[in-house]
Amino acid sequence: MAVTCIKVTICLTILSAMPLTSGFSCPINHNCQSLDTAPRRTTSFQGWVQDNDGEWQWQEDDASYSSSVATTTITATATPTLPSGSFRPKQSLGQNYLRDGNTVAKIVRAFVRDATETLARRNDGSSIQREGGTQQKLRQLRAIELGPGAGALTDVLIPAIGISNLQCIEIDERSVELLSEKHPGLTIHHQDVLQVDYPSLAKQSFNNNDTGGPISIIGNLPYYITSQILFALADASHNDSIRSATVTMQWEVGRRIVAPPACKDYGILTVVFQLYADCNIHFKIPPTVFYPKPKVDSALLGLHFVGPEKLRRRLVGVRPEDLRNVVTSVFQKRRKTVRNGLRKLAMKVLGDEERVKLFLDSEPLPLPDVVIIDREDGDAFALAQQLPKDWASKRPEQLTPGQFIEITRMLYGADEDWQSSPLKSKVWRKLNHGSDSN
Repeated sequence: MAVTCIKVTICLTILSAMPLTSGFSCPINHNCQSLDTAPRRTTSFQGWVQDNDGEWQWQEDDASYSSSVATTTITATATPTLPSGSFRPKQSLGQNYLRDGNTVAKIVRAFVRDATETLARRNDGSSIQREGGTQQKLRQLRAIELGPGAGALTDVLIPAIGISNLQCIEIDERSVELLSEKHPGLTIHHQDVLQVDYPSLAKQSFNNNDTGGPISIIGNLPYYITSQILFALADASHNDSIRSATVTMQWEVGRRIVAPPACKDYGILTVVFQLYADCNIHFKIPPTVFYPKPKVDSALLGLHFVGPEKLRRRLVGVRPEDLRNVVTSVFQKRRKTVRNGLRKLAMKVLGDEERVKLFLDSEPLPLPDVVIIDREDGDAFALAQQLPKDWASKRPEQLTPGQFIEITRMLYGADEDWQSSPLKSKVWRKLNHGSDSN
């Protein structure tokens, strides 16, 4: 296979953290109803800008866009080097290799921004100012690439952040052998990505300069296990093992994660990841940049996990496992009302029809004091947390993630000692994925 190399100059922009919250006007057409649940803006959205004609475009693709921060030159390969006749993508592993240098460069640039912004974040979600220039900040990253394949991203990441700051998870023996030959000092875990123990990896030292810490994820994910990988990352954020993820996925899956309420894209993925992270679609990726070409468009998604302290503050004693029961129950019957979707679960929890009827007919509980404080401070998540009085007659997609927390509080109650209550290590990922100890 012919190999073409190009040089791409990437602006590795180290920006101050900007909140990426749901509730803003979105450039993606979700065919949603209008909900006044949070402040909105119409001229920019999480890296997108709107021109005078109303068209949306990614700001760094805008001819007028320029970075005011440091730049570095990165050489990207347009097509990865594949051993002739022996390294064909395996359909069973969902392999679609990146083959366009410009796309690789944009992915790495987005990863650097996601990773460095979350690196400069305290456990409670507030920002800290880190000293040092661009290169110093890049060398502070602890990155794991999921499924590097032939190394299109790997080849660019290593000169950008340093080989000692990058580790890879790869199940394909051919890729392990190829990457080991290309990058002798690279740590590669020959492992199924669904079985990765992220907390254990976070405790490990990547090099002589660190003693463990949060990990930043990058990867070109297989379509067929995208949700399972993302749920594992959500669980790993319970103890701050994962700070950010910059990953490719099917365009439709990305739409679901960033969807606002009251549209068909809104579902379980939306509720979970808008609770656990600030979510942002960086850009759409056409099939032509992959080999072989998939039949659908892809998206590059950025997840900035809020961390255990802020997650506890949003939950205020509601257990994630209880929230999972509520969310899965109602979305299994998404065409029904919440009343119908919750009846069976409520009977299991409460035990008799009279108590179930009382629960389903009850008015919302008063919001916890900490939520009221956050609402006064203008927190977008808390501002959308108050349940309407007719909550049981709503359909699941009409309720915000915060409102699902309130329904769960009504049904299960909440831990009073929520600030110190540990979050379970395995809630959203499947029981047979990962070790029992993580």
